[in-house]
Amino acid sequence: MFFRNLTMFRFSSNVSDDLNRLDEVLGEHRLRPCGPMEMGTKGFVPPVGRGEEAALTHVVNACTMVTVGSEDKLLPGVVVNDELHRRVQKIAEEEGRKVGGRERKRLKEDVLNELVPRAFIRSSRQRAYVDKKNGWLVLDTSSRKSAENTLTQMREALGSFPAVPLAPEEGPRVLMTDWLANGNLPAGLALGDEVELRDAASATGAIAKCRRQDLDGEEVKEHLRNGKQVFQLGLTFDERMSFVLGEDLIVRKLKFLDVVVDELGDSHPDAAAEADATFALLTLEVERLLGKLEEWFGLPRPAEA
Repeated sequence: MFFRNLTMFRFSSNVSDDLNRLDEVLGEHRLRPCGPMEMGTKGFVPPVGRGEEAALTHVVNACTMVTVGSEDKLLPGVVVNDELHRRVQKIAEEEGRKVGGRERKRLKEDVLNELVPRAFIRSSRQRAYVDKKNGWLVLDTSSRKSAENTLTQMREALGSFPAVPLAPEEGPRVLMTDWLANGNLPAGLALGDEVELRDAASATGAIAKCRRQDLDGEEVKEHLRNGKQVFQLGLTFDERMSFVLGEDLIVRKLKFLDVVVDELGDSHPDAAAEADATFALLTLEVERLLGKLEEWFGLPRPAEA
């Protein structure tokens, strides 16, 4: 249940009351199987457990986890076009005529009607949780598109959910470049072994990516002297987690270190107790990190409307 990435949105305190309705409203938006002629469906699935009886929310303290599931049919365009071409060629050979635009369109519809019901289905899951106390929506993804899709599902279920993207008061590139160039890291934060540097003055400028490398080394310093800025930076927080922080403030490659994993233990009486303990530890650790990101970059909670 530990998240591997963190994409965050913020919401005001007066939204928290609406979030108390999640458990009752999600049932009407449960994921259903793809119909024969549908290319995909989306909906909520149980974050813990399976089956119709499993709850669609998992609550620990002030945090509520939800999971958006999707079923998408895999029907590559090349498959459709190849079959369409075969049918057009057959008409040309057997009837000695060309297929016009209107007939080609009808043939393509026939191809889709035959192939869509037989297409393979790919299932996916997107986990997220809301921290009602601190006003965070946290998603286990580094994809902005996937995060927005999940937020859309929550808005449809609730009728409205005014969560907004992060709007830092301090420029992440400038601040992270200062951390790397001058060693002015906040207390508890240490450099990792990964960085991506770019020439911020040009969209087509050079990009330098360093992995498994000493970030205090001369090679990295030379890039900084040449005017490159930090776009992604590997960091360790309080010796409890490591991650790569992007200039978009998305946390990638999140890994909880042994000291955190050891605190979880392995003496839970059942799967439900283990899920509770894991979610509680996850949200506690992430809450501490997000509190610091809020402090370092200026990410205040939105004011009440």
